[in-house]
Amino acid sequence: MSAPSSTIIKRVAEIIGAEPERWLRVEGGYTPAARWVIESPRGSAFVKVATTPLSAEALSREIAAYSAIRGNFIPRLVGMSPDIAEPILIIENLSDAIWPPPWTTDLVRKVRIALDALHDTRSDVPQFAAVHAKSDFGWSEVERNPAPFLSLELAGKDWLDRALPALLEAEMACDTSGASLTHWDIRSDNICITNGAVKFIDWGGACLSNPKLDTGFWLPSLAFEGGPLPEDILPDEPGIAAWVSGFFACKAGLPTIPDAPRVRQVQRAQLSTALPWAVRALGLSQPESARSQTFFVRSRICENK
Repeated sequence: MSAPSSTIIKRVAEIIGAEPERWLRVEGGYTPAARWVIESPRGSAFVKVATTPLSAEALSREIAAYSAIRGNFIPRLVGMSPDIAEPILIIENLSDAIWPPPWTTDLVRKVRIALDALHDTRSDVPQFAAVHAKSDFGWSEVERNPAPFLSLELAGKDWLDRALPALLEAEMACDTSGASLTHWDIRSDNICITNGAVKFIDWGGACLSNPKLDTGFWLPSLAFEGGPLPEDILPDEPGIAAWVSGFFACKAGLPTIPDAPRVRQVQRAQLSTALPWAVRALGLSQPESARSQTFFVRSRICENK
């Protein structure tokens, strides 16, 4: 559909204080939330509306984050309607912003500065455990159920049996708690530059946690998109490498999520660079599988740039 229901049109008009004159449907995102860019007498804005219980839960968390967080790194809030079944979030329109990739040295530097500012910001958001600890994940889950990871053919069972003790030990040593504001979904599709400022979008995972882990979750996708290796930004962090790689290792091979069909593809891409990072950081032997060779060769090419 190109335009929303009359109920949504009325609710958005009440939020912004003017009836939108134009609705442009925006495709993308990893949840089935509906998205539009609107034009009204009050200007242009971006509207996100939940369409399923899953997207309603995620959007409710994001609305709470926008209510609690202030900083140049978060888009300007236009308005919101925290309805339990069909919440609505309206923020500034970022359609004309610059969205990476490609990555340049200067752009990576600017994102790191913005992340530092984010992590230094005081905010009343929940702790990590309250937002993210609803299910088991990581190398401990791979140990319990190795089939999804092995189905990716990045490593064989013999390698996994040899590597798991070190991966589990490093993962257990990595602390997820902390007092820093963290985003927990930093990727290129959640990063843009507008008027010279870096802004992060999709704040549904915001919490108080370990800032190095927050940065660590950005690094596999950054490397996959031609940026620097993870250890160029977080050197000597085997715990971070193990925790991040374990997160993707236990999820990337699982069945497609009906409400978010592209998530597994993104997780497989991130695992393809997160796993070699963990192998290097922990001094593990390289997996022998043919498919893994592609990614380990790619990592060596990046390393030698």
